[in-house]
Order: sequence, then structure tokens, then C-alpha cells
Amino acid sequence: MIISSNSANQITPIKRIAAIDIGTNSFHAIFVDVYSDGSFRTLDKLKEMVELAKGGMGKRLSEGAFKRGLSALKNIKRLADSYECEEILAYATSAIREAENGGEFIQRSIDDIGIKMLAIPGRVEAELIGLAVRHGVKLTEKPVLIADLGGGSVEFILGNEQEFFYTASKKIGVSRMTEIFKPTDPITPEDIKKLETHYEEQLRDVAQAFAQHRTDTIIGSSGTMENIAQMIAIRKNKSVDVTLNELVFSAKDFKDFYDWFIKLSKKERRKVSGLETKRVGFINTGVVLVDYLIRKFGIKQIRISSQALREGIVIRYLKKEMIGLPWTGAFADPRRRSVFELLRKTDWHENHSRHVANMALTIFDALEDELELLEGDRELLEYAAYLHDIGYYISHSKHHKHALYIIRHSDLKGFKEDEIEIIANVARYHRRSTPKKRHGEYWKMPPEIRKRIKKLSGILRVADGLDRSHYQNVKDLQVYSGEKEIKFNIRTEGEPYLEIWGAERKSQLLKEITGKKLKIERILEAVYSS
Repeated sequence: MIISSNSANQITPIKRIAAIDIGTNSFHAIFVDVYSDGSFRTLDKLKEMVELAKGGMGKRLSEGAFKRGLSALKNIKRLADSYECEEILAYATSAIREAENGGEFIQRSIDDIGIKMLAIPGRVEAELIGLAVRHGVKLTEKPVLIADLGGGSVEFILGNEQEFFYTASKKIGVSRMTEIFKPTDPITPEDIKKLETHYEEQLRDVAQAFAQHRTDTIIGSSGTMENIAQMIAIRKNKSVDVTLNELVFSAKDFKDFYDWFIKLSKKERRKVSGLETKRVGFINTGVVLVDYLIRKFGIKQIRISSQALREGIVIRYLKKEMIGLPWTGAFADPRRRSVFELLRKTDWHENHSRHVANMALTIFDALEDELELLEGDRELLEYAAYLHDIGYYISHSKHHKHALYIIRHSDLKGFKEDEIEIIANVARYHRRSTPKKRHGEYWKMPPEIRKRIKKLSGILRVADGLDRSHYQNVKDLQVYSGEKEIKFNIRTEGEPYLEIWGAERKSQLLKEITGKKLKIERILEAVYSS
């Protein structure tokens, strides 16, 4: 039975804040709107490479580093002011914590710029990173090892969707290791051996915790891990146009990359696609660490989280200051939570969209085996159905194309890039034209993704047609697939002609992918129940 829920009103932001991760290599800032339901939307991001560790960790910040840091904070403050942020949350990590003149830097930030920062201990940094990753990446009850490779420190978190079993911050960040060990160019086997020996000494308690919560997966966050992932994606011709979040590569993918990359000189590394220029000098110590972790812990796959400390700062603020959307139950899943956050913010047509989603899933279940649909396709179809009309938020005209744009650019969490593309394109093809060769963005996707889009779009188009009036006239739907015909039995509240016309008008794609005719009939209550 189809059940519709009451429409939700569009929610508006109640506060705008900035969050700054004052790191060793770079300062990362995000500017977000926060909502009464406990969610947030990122308006903008800014990254300033400052390289505070130049001259050594644990010493005084050099005059150059001091000036670069204050200059970066001025740029961030200027942008925060332009967005009219009501609050700036700034957290300083290891480079400021350990510097003899770190207190002076904090005071100058207050006096000269108007940004008050907190120098947080490593354990708090690890906890905030864990919150951010769990918010943005789909976890299960199975443990994962989260590794955030920073410039001064590396944070390790062992946990699952429910809890963190172990958190630690280790002073083995890429800039620190480069300053201490000063590897040659290109790095030699002897340099690598020294680094690995040091890593082994520093990570003994991590290894002990890992032995109690074994996993075959690392989730990597922050710039070094993202840069490694970017280079591997480019080498494998994987698209990362929409997001790096949830990018997955295997231990073998990394080994192939490692064997090639580790032999390169600094001059050769400058030419590598995907590598940020300012990381050329210290990326190798991070690459060696990732290789060590994979071999030491028997890791089989690496996943990437695009969220790190800065998002963790926001999430901690929301948990402390806001009372709203519960981050438990269904909304503990970042995929479902981020979809519903987007729906609320775009004033979705809830009754119609839920109704269409329910009918689309009924059709999916009847045709799943016949169309060789994949296990995850049902969930993607459901989300595409919820989101298919959000383009109305921009305008009625071309709202299907607006939906494509909004979904692709809304930073949905927990999804891989190809999953976001499927949701966005299925929503786009719910009306008007079906997928065509002249549609460049669609056609450049791999053939297997295009096939999945066509199949799911064919289903969504018919489901949407069955609520052509947007008044949920179809109260029940049963679908039977025969040898030459797919039969839709519908029970309606009023006359069925508009719904039958709407579905038949949009049925061509489903006919094409099944090779069958569609027959849509209204079944009267008495006949239906007999």
C-alpha cells in the first residue's frame, strides 16, 4: 500500500559560521550555514598553504612562517566577513601547540585579526576527525582504521558506525618526518628503511589496538591522502570531477603507484598530474607511511574521506549547541541523512516524491532479476525519486536539468562519484528527453554506468507518470511481468485516466529496455481484493 506523509516546509539557516583547521602545512577553512534540524551546508572553502614547519617542528616558528600564518588568517577573516559569519571557530594543531612562540602567534591572531583560536591536544584532534569521517563516509558495524595524514601529526582512529574503540595522535606527520630524516632526492632504500623503523616504534600501541579490532580497510583523510588518491585516480582514468569522497582503491592499485612514484626525483614529481606543487618536497614520507600501514596491517582497500578536522569542528559545535535532527537510527547513515538535508533545503514536493519513490520501488522489485539490476540500484533509485523534482527550487522550466546540477554539486556524503552521477542523471531523465548520444556529460560515462542510468530512468519515468496529477490518485500498485507484456494493476481514488495517460506517455524507455509492451489497468476495489 502506498502511504504519503505530510509535506515538510523549507527550512532556512539560523546561523552562519566559519571553522578553521590551523594545520602544519596548510590552514583549511569552511564557511557553513547551520539549520535548526542540526544539519549544515557548506557555502565555501578556502585552503592556504603556509608550511609552518619550515625550519623544524617543536622549535620557534620562523619569521617567515609567522608572517605566512598571519597572512593566511587575514585572508580567511576577510572571506568570513564577506559571508557575514556570526562566529569563527579556530582550532590550532601540532605546529602551534609545540612552537615556543605558539602563544605569541595565538595572541597576535586575536589582537591583529580578531580570530581567537584554541590549541587542541592530539586526542581531541583525533576525535574530531573521527566525527567528520563518520559523518561523511558510510560505515557499518565492521571496524575501519581511519588515518589522517597531517604535516605535524598523524591521527589514528579505530571505530565503526557506532563508536570509536581507539584514538591516538602520533608525531609522524609528513613535514615533521621530512625535516627530521631529510631523505635524499630521489629517496633511497636506506631512507625508506629508517622511516619504516621509526614508524614501527611510534605505532606499537596502534598495532596493539589493531590486533583487537582487525580490519582490511583504511579510510584516509586530509591533504596528503587526498593527493595520493588524486594521483592514483588519474593513473587509472577514474573520474573525480564531482567528489573524491568515497573514492576506493585497492592495495594493489597503491603498490603499482608506489613502485613507480617512489623512484621519482623532485623535478620528476613536479610533472605528476594530481600532485599539488607545494607538496612535492614532503609527499614521499607520507607515501612511505601508507605503504607501511598497508603491509603491516594486511590492508586490502583504501577509501577516501573528503571531510576532516574542519568539518569535525562544525559537527562538534552542532552537537554541543544545537538541538535538531537526530544523528542516530536512519540518520546515522550519511547517505540518507545528506539526501534528506538537501530535500529539506530545497523545499521538496514531499507527498509527490515519496509517492513516486514507493511506486518506483514496486516496479523495481518486479523487474529486478529480469533487468539484472544491481544490489545497490534500489537505494539509488529511491534517492533519485525523492530528488527528481528539486529543480523546481530554481524554476519550473527545465527543472529536470536543474535537478541534475543541484544533485551533482550538493556534496552528498557517503556516495561514490559514480553513484552521485547515477542519482543525478536518473533524476534528470525523469521527464522530456531520454538519454541520447548528443548528451555529452551522459555519454562520457562508462558504458556500464550508462546502462544502469537507462534502466532506472525507465522505471522512474513510469512511476512519475502514475502520479501525473501530483495528488496521489493511485492508492495501490501491483506489477506483473509476463513473456511479452508488463501489466500494471492500479487501484485509484478517482478516475484513472490522467495517471494512465501520464504513465503511457513516459513508458517508451521502459519498453525499450525490457522489449515488452506495457498494459496499465484500473482494478476496482471489489475485484482487486477478491
